[in-house]
Amino acid sequence: MMTTITFRTALIADLPAIVALLADDPLGTHREASSPALDERYVAAFTAIEADSNQQLVVAIDGEQVVGTLQLSFIPGLARTGAWRGQIEAVRVAEHLRSSGVGKTMFDWAIAQCKARGCQLVQLTTDKRRPDAHRFYEKLGFVASHEGYKLAL
Repeated sequence: MMTTITFRTALIADLPAIVALLADDPLGTHREASSPALDERYVAAFTAIEADSNQQLVVAIDGEQVVGTLQLSFIPGLARTGAWRGQIEAVRVAEHLRSSGVGKTMFDWAIAQCKARGCQLVQLTTDKRRPDAHRFYEKLGFVASHEGYKLAL
């Protein structure tokens, strides 16, 4: 059963819920600092995102509850004749709503935002250890056309 989801730019008050979503999976539980006291690094990151007009931290709301989150980055570039890219990252849906259609609704909304900003391409990265996410992205029409690399610093 699909619930009614609305979207808005995240508020600082949403940070505990966002961090909880980021930590609520086998990979996130080891990467995130989900203690009762909010780690100040999240506040600093939120402040930087909020100050950058090419960044948008988004929450999906069901009633008054944060049930999903993602970050949109709008990236200018010279390649592809000066094309802008929309980057979708840190996508999370509350466990009780996974496989309910909320993720697709979030992506439909995010892709529409990228189109509205004039992006010619939407891209994302996903951990190789998330095969369910890979199948989901492919169902949405994303193609695993590139190999990505990261270097932890």
